Amino acid sequence: MKPIERHNARESALQAMYQWQVAGAPLADIEAEFLNEHITEQIDLAYFQELLHTIPTIIDELDELLTPHLKRPIRELDPVELAVLRIGVYELAKRPDIPYRIIINEALELTKKFGSIEGFKFVNGVLDQVARKLRAIEIAADKK
Repeated sequence: MKPIERHNARESALQAMYQWQVAGAPLADIEAEFLNEHITEQIDLAYFQELLHTIPTIIDELDELLTPHLKRPIRELDPVELAVLRIGVYELAKRPDIPYRIIINEALELTKKFGSIEGFKFVNGVLDQVARKLRAIEIAADKK
């Protein structure tokens, strides 16, 4: 796996999840559209599919991890920022093989590209708090 392929998988998953959240289209239809029209050769296709199909099945669990760190109800979040947060929380909770710093950095890059002007600050604050809870041992080891 090349970093650019994983980044592209996250980017495509973000766009697909946004479409799912906003339009409510079936995941299978969204996936088919992305496979036919948006997916390039430089993508970790398996990771795109993992994100697209796993996150919706555990969305309540992910939102539970996120909610204590929000200052407003989840339904009031910008849809792009919400999709980025769900991907980031998923990776923090379920992918210990990915360092927390990479997860947060990727989330910030996606938010800067697709989100509101100041959205990356909000995403950074929330994911930093979630990481402190879920990755405390990794963060402590990183500080040594």
